[in-house]
Amino acid sequence: MDIRLPFDRDGCKFAGVVAAIAIAMGSISTNMGWLGFILTIGCLAFFRDPERVHPSKDSVAISPADGIVLKISPCTPPKELGLKGERMKISIFMSIFNVHVNRAPVSGRVEKMLYIPGRFFNVTLDKANEYNERRITVMRMADDVQVAFVQIAGLLARRIRCDVEEGQELEIGQRIGIIRFGSRVDIYLPIDAIVLVEEGQITVAGETILADLKKKAKKREEQK
Repeated sequence: MDIRLPFDRDGCKFAGVVAAIAIAMGSISTNMGWLGFILTIGCLAFFRDPERVHPSKDSVAISPADGIVLKISPCTPPKELGLKGERMKISIFMSIFNVHVNRAPVSGRVEKMLYIPGRFFNVTLDKANEYNERRITVMRMADDVQVAFVQIAGLLARRIRCDVEEGQELEIGQRIGIIRFGSRVDIYLPIDAIVLVEEGQITVAGETILADLKKKAKKREEQK
């Protein structure tokens, strides 16, 4: 039987280092040892990676991140995404207290991936999606609909780890990587997707349905 720890693999590495320091601190002072123990638990808590039950529908887009919906708005996507026409963008802010493991918002093939080095402005600012370090992933669903999401590093986030590659087939809710220590994820959906969340709403990666894409599918069938 495959037993999986409820932590991201990086969490075990970091916690191991912190635990070793805690043991050394404990040999000097009991209070310092307890402080080190608390830091070790805090490290594991940050890297927690619980199991999630994702929707079985293939016509919805789910949240790729735990957090709070910052903004929902139609926009012209950045040129680097390679998407045509207007898109509906949903921005999700991940605080240091959220689970930071990201998940695929839809099922489909990874069509494009691009890493862009940059700065580390506050991710709540609009300029973060233009100047901050970020990683772009564009997926194409079985019905030819393109969905893109952008992992954006923030003030404290200094590493975006991606565990998928171009050409890979992903299932909705599948783990795709992690952003360390506070960040933002933007998802670009078809402009006529039926958005089912509101600004200020809390999202759960792999479970919260952001939008229904079946309206887009119906239009495509009508055009055939």
